Amino acid sequence: MALTSPAGGLLDQISIGVLTSSVPREVIDEAIAEHGRQAKRSDGKLPPHVMVYFAMALALFSEEDYEEVITRLAEPLARWGCWDWEPPTTGGLTQARQRLGWQVLETIFAQVTTEPVASPLTRGTWLGHLRMVAIDGMIFDVPDTQTNAAEFGYGGGSATPSAFPQVRVVTVNECGSHAPLAAALGPGGGGKGTGEQSLARTLYTRLEEDMLVLADRNFFSFTDFTQAADTGAHLLWRVKDSLELPVVELLPDGSYHSLIMRPRLGKTERTRLVQAARGGQDLDPAQARRVRVIEYEVPAQDTGGGQGELICVITTLTDPHAAPAARLAQTYHQRWESEGANAELKTTLRGPGRVLRSHSPDMVRQEIYGCLLTHHALSALICGAATEADIDPDRVKFTRTVRIARRRVADPAAFSP
Repeated sequence: MALTSPAGGLLDQISIGVLTSSVPREVIDEAIAEHGRQAKRSDGKLPPHVMVYFAMALALFSEEDYEEVITRLAEPLARWGCWDWEPPTTGGLTQARQRLGWQVLETIFAQVTTEPVASPLTRGTWLGHLRMVAIDGMIFDVPDTQTNAAEFGYGGGSATPSAFPQVRVVTVNECGSHAPLAAALGPGGGGKGTGEQSLARTLYTRLEEDMLVLADRNFFSFTDFTQAADTGAHLLWRVKDSLELPVVELLPDGSYHSLIMRPRLGKTERTRLVQAARGGQDLDPAQARRVRVIEYEVPAQDTGGGQGELICVITTLTDPHAAPAARLAQTYHQRWESEGANAELKTTLRGPGRVLRSHSPDMVRQEIYGCLLTHHALSALICGAATEADIDPDRVKFTRTVRIARRRVADPAAFSP
């Protein structure tokens, strides 16, 4: 569907300078200084701050080679007088990327994602006063070099290994804007501590009290749920059918209060905890937590009368009057916004099935953080335009935004000097 909303006119004003407005120059300079990556010479052809923008531009122009990408950036930089343009070689650009490293971009990403992208007026973002965010994972294929294979491994197991080494990325995305708020990277080839659960665990410190965190059943464990809940954020997580959820109290909206318990507790202790909960007694939070359970069925996708799918979600929102079961069931499906956000990055921005271009693990990490920064900037732009037009950001097509950004990259207002 063609975009005919009021946001369309705002998006026509896109330039790369608007995109990088979410990555201020002072933030870049601070990160460069923190990691000791300042330019050794004042007259260097490829200063570090330019290489940060170059890493972002590699995501925007994933089909172009290094020299074409830097050429697209050269004109606005030169017009600002912050870079004396001399065409660099591919080898020079590679060396400049290596000098910058990946930690600078990781620090920049962590800094620019500390503030919400959606505002209180952004549609599709809030459940009451809670900002909806979702956890999800994705896989990137990387070039089949010896160093990448040793660092990241191959997915699919030894029986059917993937064609390329793979990197696993787990993100926390704002549901309304699709902007990534936190990310963790790890090997995609399996092994202890490399799965989605393990990577997600490192992100829970980024959760905030005004968030409602949505997650699929693959992320649940007693330890992970309690760790995330202890941040003060509220949770709405799907769980597997095999999880035992005893009824503590039936509620008028069809949901019920229950307990999740430490998995290795014996039957006697579990029974004691359920009875204590039913009697209103305090529980040891290291052993059990009170939750509310909402169960509902999603009709089969086919029209042949097939059996629907039973969905079971648990939440820390225990008051059925403040958050009715039907509303929470509808809210849970906002989790797909995170999958949509990751698809925007992998498929629309990068290109379907495209292998990353970096041949060493450090440059792979730098490239991924460049992609995340660019996706964050585009999402912020879309969200701002949609909020001003009073429409849901979902109505602004990400594909069109990327195309406009690519066309306007040579705008003379591209970068702050």
